[in-house]
Amino acid sequence: MEKRKKFIINFLYFAIIIAAIFFALQFALSLLFPFVAALFIAYILKHPINFIARKTKMPRKLAAILMVLIFYGTIGTFLVLASIRAFSFATDLVQRLPSIFRIYVNPVLTDLFDQLEQALEQADPNILDTVDYLWSQFMQSLRSIVSNLSLTSMEAISNVASSLPMLFIKLLLMVISTFFIAMDYERLTGFCMRQLNGWARDIFLQVQKYVVGTLFVCIRSYALIMSITFMELFLGLSLFGVEYALLIALCIAVFDILPVLGTGGIMIPWAVITAILGDYPMALKLFGLYIFITIVRNIIEPKIVGSQIGLHPVVTLVSMFAGVQLFGVVGLFGFPIGLSLLMHLNRTGTIKIFKLTAEEESTSGEEERGSESP
Repeated sequence: MEKRKKFIINFLYFAIIIAAIFFALQFALSLLFPFVAALFIAYILKHPINFIARKTKMPRKLAAILMVLIFYGTIGTFLVLASIRAFSFATDLVQRLPSIFRIYVNPVLTDLFDQLEQALEQADPNILDTVDYLWSQFMQSLRSIVSNLSLTSMEAISNVASSLPMLFIKLLLMVISTFFIAMDYERLTGFCMRQLNGWARDIFLQVQKYVVGTLFVCIRSYALIMSITFMELFLGLSLFGVEYALLIALCIAVFDILPVLGTGGIMIPWAVITAILGDYPMALKLFGLYIFITIVRNIIEPKIVGSQIGLHPVVTLVSMFAGVQLFGVVGLFGFPIGLSLLMHLNRTGTIKIFKLTAEEESTSGEEERGSESP
């Protein structure tokens, strides 16, 4: 009975913590995103600001203003130019969808139907009327789909355009907050740390150190995965004789970071369009390359990421899948890092969730003594 009571208490305790974290990620983070992003940027710029202030002997607040201006000036200019180019390209493509279908897709489908009709006429002429009717219905439905897709895309672009004022307000709040947080970073963080008692402060510092280090490891791991995908794409496209293979492989490798779309978001439509245009060998090559890249990534991703953050590949794969389903890109990185953090705190004895072997306990004890030594 005592064990059951202890289990229920521990279960409720951790359930409340998980629910609070879920609420913070799902609601509070979205509401306070400009300020959270500003705090994150100020944290990144902390060391460059201190370096400039130390080397140039200028006041730290002036160095903070200078670094924030350089950061937003560089990143902002690039994002604005890229967004304008992407928005213009998407709008033009959506407007041209019906004409693209009429000029390129419709003739190919008509030729395919003529070949099918000739084959059926030799086999059984009686079913031609039924095939003609089904074909007309199919083409009518396809034209309706293309037209509706164009209208839906234009509505989506209009909705994005209408949301730009609110986005501009959020960006303005983020920029202003970054200036204030960067100028008084030590003062603000010192105030927050003074509100924590000794045990909570130690845990917070331990979590901060581990999460920052693990996040850097995850970025390095995904950079390695992206490099492998880029090499596979570049070699495959070069063997297929595709022009601009280097640039196309680089774009697809960057796009591959997205968890939902990934490589298939470009390779599959490319293969389908190539097949519609009649180049079946190239379509099969592209589809085969996509399957090969997908298999290799599913094998190496859990192992590379899991080995870097100290998790078993199966555990890493499960946490990544659950994270993507619940929180998208944030969950893809956040769930493995969070689980790795729990394992680290459990090994160091800060919390007691998982049972360890005698070898793991001795290793964790040596790590803890090593961290306490000067």
